[in-house]
Amino acid sequence: MAASTELRMDELPSDPLLHILSYLAFRDLVRCSYVSRRLNDLSKHNPLWKSLCCKHWLLTDADRLQSGVSWYCLFRQYYTDLGRYIQYYPVLKRAWEQLKAFLQQRCPRMIASLKVKDEISPASEAKLTFYPLTKDQTAQDPSAIDMFITGSCFLEWFTTYVHNVVTGEYPIIRDQIFRYVHDKGCVATTGDITVSVSTSFLPELSSVHPPHFFFTYRIRIEMSSSASPEAACQLDSRYWKITTSDGNVEEVQGPGVVGEFPVMTPGKVHEYASCTTFSTPSEYMEGHYTFHRLANKEEVFHVAIPRFHMVCPPFREPVTRTQKASASYSARFDDHDDDGEYCDGDGDDFGDLRGINMAALEGAWCPRHI
Repeated sequence: MAASTELRMDELPSDPLLHILSYLAFRDLVRCSYVSRRLNDLSKHNPLWKSLCCKHWLLTDADRLQSGVSWYCLFRQYYTDLGRYIQYYPVLKRAWEQLKAFLQQRCPRMIASLKVKDEISPASEAKLTFYPLTKDQTAQDPSAIDMFITGSCFLEWFTTYVHNVVTGEYPIIRDQIFRYVHDKGCVATTGDITVSVSTSFLPELSSVHPPHFFFTYRIRIEMSSSASPEAACQLDSRYWKITTSDGNVEEVQGPGVVGEFPVMTPGKVHEYASCTTFSTPSEYMEGHYTFHRLANKEEVFHVAIPRFHMVCPPFREPVTRTQKASASYSARFDDHDDDGEYCDGDGDDFGDLRGINMAALEGAWCPRHI
């Protein structure tokens, strides 16, 4: 009987081995490099890292050519710089590119004002309260906005923000994006005139101590295009009834709106924005406008302004940062040298990609809450 021959995995031809390796996540690919010198060499095969660069860093052939290095080296460079965010980077990067493409069409001046991201030192990055995408982002103390919680995490906040911008939910006015939120039910129609309201909370102009909550509201007044020409009218005055969360009621009335007395004709739309501040975290406003007909100034009538609520987002007391882990963080998977027979370090270029305790690493670097 012929003696059976044992087939070792690392004795297989390169093609089937590379095919198997192509199914591995990058950390598993690094671990395979520790098994033998042959797997170490195969694990650096350029096409393997091309797919990983495309998956995790959204890189293209043009990016690789511009870098002048191999796909493997390019992956290492990006991991060293952004490895702590690898779980979230593709989603954030896609959203960022979507936002840039939209603004390039709608607001090119805003895009032109951005600077290309240069090197950001670990010390500076440790102070950032957000992910570094462009150089214009500056280090700030989170207590500057008293820790208003405008999202459960940065990933949710940013992707929602981009969605609202590109769908037109957030209007662009004079080359600025305004985060107005419109409640679909916040609409009132009186005769031929419809009034709708959207609101926005400005954390950068608000504070918890002392309690000072800053809101802006944007009002759209529209006359139906099917209205009769005789229905043309002009706004004379406004009346507001303001109720705070502690039950205080204030009534305000005055001429026009922000110094204007708009004339409404069939199909005409008039929009304006104003602001208000409160010492309570929530309130609501409602009221009416007074108009007169252009054809008959004696004909005066009221147009209802729907009730709209302004609610401060949750907040927490600012705390002093005592954790400095991010300042000393390095995107290495481990710091030890392996002196084994096959992986003695000679010619081993994996360096920053040595893979141990990946689950612990991922759990330690969740998105920062804001």
